[in-house]
Amino acid sequence: MKLNPKDRLIVALDLPSVADAEAMIARLGDSVSFYKVGYQLAFAGGLPLAQKLVGAGKQVFLDMKLHDIGNTISRGVESVAKLGVTFLTVHAYPQTMHAAVDARGDRGLRILAVTVLTSYDDADLAAAGYDFTVPELVAERAAQARDIGIDGLVCSAEEAANLRPIFGPTGLLVTPGIRPAGSDTGDQKRIMTPAAAIAASADYLVVGRPIVAAADPKHAADKIVAEIAQAAT
Repeated sequence: MKLNPKDRLIVALDLPSVADAEAMIARLGDSVSFYKVGYQLAFAGGLPLAQKLVGAGKQVFLDMKLHDIGNTISRGVESVAKLGVTFLTVHAYPQTMHAAVDARGDRGLRILAVTVLTSYDDADLAAAGYDFTVPELVAERAAQARDIGIDGLVCSAEEAANLRPIFGPTGLLVTPGIRPAGSDTGDQKRIMTPAAAIAASADYLVVGRPIVAAADPKHAADKIVAEIAQAAT
């Protein structure tokens, strides 16, 4: 299914309050149809806002990166499915992924597995006790996610091209760490421009600070959507 370029941009509402998020949503208007709600906003009252966005016809990516015992994951996923959001993240550990897939139901919730956080590099993995490079661990977890029935992966855009043959043509690849040319990289270590990410076979691009911290967020979002559209032709 061919995606609308605007629907491929997910704006990360990494903001400290619901009031700040609502102000940003109002500024972005019809330029954005898909929003991500993560820890910062979710714990500041963002879950009712997520439901409000769904009710207004927007799509919501609830980025909670769940990881717990199977029963806890199952109950949590069942609750999230009732919110009407489109995406929910879990960490790509087999037991966690199995529980989430089994509990997602038929409400349209799609489960995304986080392979390796985009702020991690090989040194970070070594410090955490892993005897893998980032590409090796990402590939291993991607194959496990595919076999379990996960709907999509959250991965660095630079890994998307390598993951497509592993995960298959219909699996969703959702890529944070997107930075338009010339923007600040912040705390991300594995980044890519929007056009390059689309060329690498990413389906959805998650963009936060380059939009929400821009002097004109709507203009910034429109430029990224235009870049997505051009790259997808």
